[in-house]
Amino acid sequence: MKVAVIMGSISRLAGGLLEANRRLAQGLQERGDEVSVLSVEDAFTAADKESWEPIKTTAFPCLGPTRFAYAPRMQRGLSILAPDLVHTQGMWTYPSLASYRWHRRTGRPEVIHPHGMMDAWALKNSGWKKRLMVAYFERKHLMGASCLRALCLAEMESLRAYGLKNPVCVIPNGIDLLPIQKQQVPHSLLPLGKKMLLYLGRLHPKKGLETLIKAWAAFQLSNATNQSWVLVIAGWDEGGHESRLKRLATECGLRWSDTVSVDSTIVFAGPQFGMDKEKLYQACDAFVLPSFSEGLPMVVLEAWAYGKPVIMTPQCHLPEGVTFGAALEVKPEEGSLVSGIRSMVAMSADERSDMGSNGRELVRRRFTWDQVADQTRCVQEWLVHGGARPNCVY
Repeated sequence: MKVAVIMGSISRLAGGLLEANRRLAQGLQERGDEVSVLSVEDAFTAADKESWEPIKTTAFPCLGPTRFAYAPRMQRGLSILAPDLVHTQGMWTYPSLASYRWHRRTGRPEVIHPHGMMDAWALKNSGWKKRLMVAYFERKHLMGASCLRALCLAEMESLRAYGLKNPVCVIPNGIDLLPIQKQQVPHSLLPLGKKMLLYLGRLHPKKGLETLIKAWAAFQLSNATNQSWVLVIAGWDEGGHESRLKRLATECGLRWSDTVSVDSTIVFAGPQFGMDKEKLYQACDAFVLPSFSEGLPMVVLEAWAYGKPVIMTPQCHLPEGVTFGAALEVKPEEGSLVSGIRSMVAMSADERSDMGSNGRELVRRRFTWDQVADQTRCVQEWLVHGGARPNCVY
């Protein structure tokens, strides 16, 4: 089957979508599909393109504001490719419009992957540009899709609440289970003898980082022994949010730095990719994601894959992590986060290690790329060739 994947970026600027879409595309090709990825050029396309091999990737020049990703040559490229089915990754940008026009013109199947962009918080906090896209084409695009992909049952409920009656396949993100270090690896960002609570992801208001910093201040100031822990916030800035976080840290009386410092209680580590990201996961003692809105976050799966315990909110849509003893669930509120942090810190190293091991086992059972690719391919076969509806489709 000839399959096209449409997305705004194939580089690190795609955030968690980079790994999710890259490994799904590779998994489909390993199962016999001819997969092509169409995207839009950005500053890191050339540097990150190699990671997609052996997938054929084409990045079209962007005209105008990069946020809309207007690449008019993409539509013609999609027509020339003439795929049997298209996977549209994400919404609100020109690549989504290009796939909508292709689907309307050809009548061939299209699967839209919203990746949490239809979550109630995300819709409520959408700007005028998103509302314009909804009025112009996106609502019609969603309503006409052959199938919608939800990462979890909660996301499917969000799609239904929006009024969408299309078939929905519920297929989570996946992760690769690589060997992990038997002994924890020291990190250059961490002062000797201190433990690390890690956040990794983009610096955006929906991630709840302002609440996390306030909770961290309350935790640090409540007991001098709590200063044996350092909060490392690693990720790329979006819209100047990092400056706001640093100002807030100062207002809360916290010592922060951009590099290792014996006195710092917060380190803003900046973007981390490749081996740098792996070293952070290996070195941290616990991971935190205090989000107001998520689809199904890759970073939590990554933390579990590295055998790390997690503090997360219900909006991360991974309740099985709590049931399986791999995570502590907290509300995206200061008091709840403080309680969660205290509980994690109060555990022994062995108890945190057991939680991390539970997370790794959960990933092995339910969130590997082999399982994700197999389910996705069943959906493709059903949409293109007919037959019995797959069990993952509602």
